[in-house]
Amino acid sequence: MWKRKKKDEVPAVDVSPEIADPVSSSGTVTAFLGVGANADRRRVEVLLDSIARVSASPDLDNLLDHVVDSAIEATQAERGILVLQEDGQSKPVVRVARGGGIALEDVRYSTSVVAKVMDSGVPMRSTVRAGEAPADLGASLVNLKLRAVMCVPVELGGEAQSRGAKGVLYVDSRAATREFADADLGLFHALGQHIGIALQNRKLAMQAVDQARLQRSLEIAEEIQQGLMPAASPNIPGFVAHGWFRAAEHAAGDFFDFVPTQSGSLAAVVGDVSGHGIGPALITATAQAGLRAYLRLISDPEQVLSLLNQDLSERMEVGMFLTLALAIVGRDGQVQIVNAGHPPPFVWRNETKSIECLQAHELAIGLSEQHQYSVTSSFQLNPGDILLVYSDGLVEARHPTRPDRLFGEDGLRAVLSDVGYRGGSPEDLVSELSRNVLEFCEGSREDDMTVVAIGLPA
Repeated sequence: MWKRKKKDEVPAVDVSPEIADPVSSSGTVTAFLGVGANADRRRVEVLLDSIARVSASPDLDNLLDHVVDSAIEATQAERGILVLQEDGQSKPVVRVARGGGIALEDVRYSTSVVAKVMDSGVPMRSTVRAGEAPADLGASLVNLKLRAVMCVPVELGGEAQSRGAKGVLYVDSRAATREFADADLGLFHALGQHIGIALQNRKLAMQAVDQARLQRSLEIAEEIQQGLMPAASPNIPGFVAHGWFRAAEHAAGDFFDFVPTQSGSLAAVVGDVSGHGIGPALITATAQAGLRAYLRLISDPEQVLSLLNQDLSERMEVGMFLTLALAIVGRDGQVQIVNAGHPPPFVWRNETKSIECLQAHELAIGLSEQHQYSVTSSFQLNPGDILLVYSDGLVEARHPTRPDRLFGEDGLRAVLSDVGYRGGSPEDLVSELSRNVLEFCEGSREDDMTVVAIGLPA
């Protein structure tokens, strides 16, 4: 008697010599379809039932047990075994071993037949007839006193197959009167193909679940990041400020913030971490939290950025950096800017109807841990003037049908000049600038876009 298989036990597999008598896959299908209707009715019912279960069953383990049991019943074999070599496995393992409707403990089988079918992908059947010399047969067939063996490939299509995942469906019998015919092999081959479909469906379903989880994780990251952004128009007495942000992906590397200082000044910052995705998003959150803490305790922007640089340099991967422009605007209009590798800010001068570009800058954050930062620009902001700080995603916005065209500094200057001549506010400037750049790129974004505009009350 074949023994029942203990739960989760890994079977030992005998190694036996190769067995011949292969049958081509095209031959099995022809033989299966060529038998009489009465003889073949049961095989068709088994096959249709398996197809239906593959399409509808959410439980892969129960489905594989059922298909192996169906193969045993339809071929009148004694045992059925499913052997798979899946991703990450160094050798094939027994996934299912059944006999008489139960799991088997003793799952020794003709490993030479299994190896040959797995390597060649060609179905096989072999019958031991009276008078054959044992030396001509595989050791497993002799030791197990097997009289009939049949084995077909189970192939996983597409990407899974390219990674080497494959297996076989195997049945055998010790009954002296049992011989597997071509029709048996045809049905058996079809069942093996549908097991492959079931396994591939499971892989695709798991990939879909993983993709959905990743998508939800990114959405949560986006919600958290959006929650860290300040109000577009903060209510800070003595200042008129407005900001706008649009991410290229769920998790952004850009950020902006407005922080009131102890001295009554307004600290405005725009930052841009290199790269995209979760890693840069985590750095932006860390940088934003660090800046808020430092700015509430320290009024010197040089010291603030030097401390932030020391802190982030220890956390950032090699090759990652943060460009950042920090502006401290006093109630008297005195402005100090520390530009750490960021695009140059612009100032609209209302009196002269002109634009100033603040080109001076220092190293980006994270490039040199011991670097000490200095103020790069210092000037007076008068009522009607507007300070504009932005990220490079704005000027590098690309036209969708003319990829050689960028929004560029020319586009930025044109909007700033137009709003300035009309006597517009910082909010007007941010609104017009964001509208113009999105119209220019028709909503497509290769990088995050951030804009901050600051002025004094008239």
